[in-house]
Amino acid sequence: MTKTSVVIGMSGGVDSSVAAFLLKDTHTIQGMFMKNWNAHDEHCPAEQDYQDARQVAETLGIPISAINFVDQYWQKVFQTCLDEFAKGKTPNPDILCNKEIKFTCFLDHAISHGAEKIATGHYANVENRNGVYTLRRAADSNKDQTYFLYRLNQNQLSYCLFPLGDISKPKVRLIAKQQGFDNASKKDSTGICFIGKQAFKPFLSQFFLAKPGPIISDQGENLGQHDGLMFYTLGQRKGLNIGGKANAEELPWYVIDKDLKNNTLIVGQGHEHPSLLHPSLICSDVHWIAGKMPEINKALTAKIRYRQSDQACKVLDLGNGTLQVDFAQHQWAITPGQSIVFYQGEICLGGAIIDKAQGAS
Repeated sequence: MTKTSVVIGMSGGVDSSVAAFLLKDTHTIQGMFMKNWNAHDEHCPAEQDYQDARQVAETLGIPISAINFVDQYWQKVFQTCLDEFAKGKTPNPDILCNKEIKFTCFLDHAISHGAEKIATGHYANVENRNGVYTLRRAADSNKDQTYFLYRLNQNQLSYCLFPLGDISKPKVRLIAKQQGFDNASKKDSTGICFIGKQAFKPFLSQFFLAKPGPIISDQGENLGQHDGLMFYTLGQRKGLNIGGKANAEELPWYVIDKDLKNNTLIVGQGHEHPSLLHPSLICSDVHWIAGKMPEINKALTAKIRYRQSDQACKVLDLGNGTLQVDFAQHQWAITPGQSIVFYQGEICLGGAIIDKAQGAS
C-alpha cells in the first residue's frame, strides 16, 4: 500500500516534533522549517529552533529542509499588524500567520513539490463528512488552537493533518522524552511571534514615530501622559504609570477607551468598570469555514480572546460582511482588531474581526 506523502512544518518546538513522530510509520514524511523572521535579529531564536528541528529529524530518520518566507511574512502579516496598530487596534498576528503563511505559502510550496498532505503541531481536528470539511476542537481543551485556525477554508482543510488533535500536552512531552528529543522540555513560545523575547513598546518604537498625549480619567481629569496610543490596548492595567490620587478609591486603573482624534488615552478605575462591559459587538471581515454562513439552529457560542471560556450568543447578519453579536452576559474589554470565533459544540464555524463594542454598559 502506497503511503501518503506528507510535508510537516517543524518549528523546533516539541509539538511539531511529536506530530512528525506520530506520522512517521504511516506516512512518507519530510520536515520543513519555515524562516518567517530575520534570523540575524538578536531576539529571534530562529537558528536555535532550526537546530532543534534538525536534531528531531535526524533522530526520526527523516529529511528536513528550510524555506524562507521572510518577505511574505513581512508583507502579509507584519505590515498588516503595523497598519492596525497605527489605527489604534490590537491585531492577532498568530491568526494572520496561519492564514497567510502556514496554510497558504507553506501549503502551496509543499503541494507544488509533490506533497499530498501537510501537517503541523496544532492542537485541532479535521473531519470530512461527505466532502465537507469541519474544524473541530482538540481533545486537550487546555491546548485547543482552533481559535487561531478559524480563517482556514475548505481547500486548505482538505490538505491538513493535525496529529496532536486527540492527545494531551503532557503526553506529547512524555513522547518527546521517550524519543530522545532535545526539545522535550523546551518552553512553549508565548507573546507576539515577531517580537520574541523583547519588550513590546521598544520593539514597536522602531517602526512608529511615537505621539505622546494625555491620559484622561473617565471623569475628565488629566492623570499623566501616554507614550503613543498604539502601545496600549483596552483592558490594559500595567504600564500606565498612574500614581495614587487624593480622595480616590484604591482601585487599579484600566484603559477603557482610545480617542484617536484627540490622541487621548481614557482610563477608569476597577476591573468591572462599566465602560469595559458591553452586551454586544459589531464585527466584519467575516469568514465561515464552510464557505457560507451556517444555519444556526442550535446553541451558539463565541470567544473574543483565546483563553476565554465559551460565551453564549446570538448572531445577526447586518449584510455587507458585517455581523452583530449579542451575548447572554456582558463581555469584558471587547477589543477592536481582535478576533471573535464562533462555535457550535465541538465545531469551529469561523469568525470575524471585532470593529467595536456596542450596547449600554
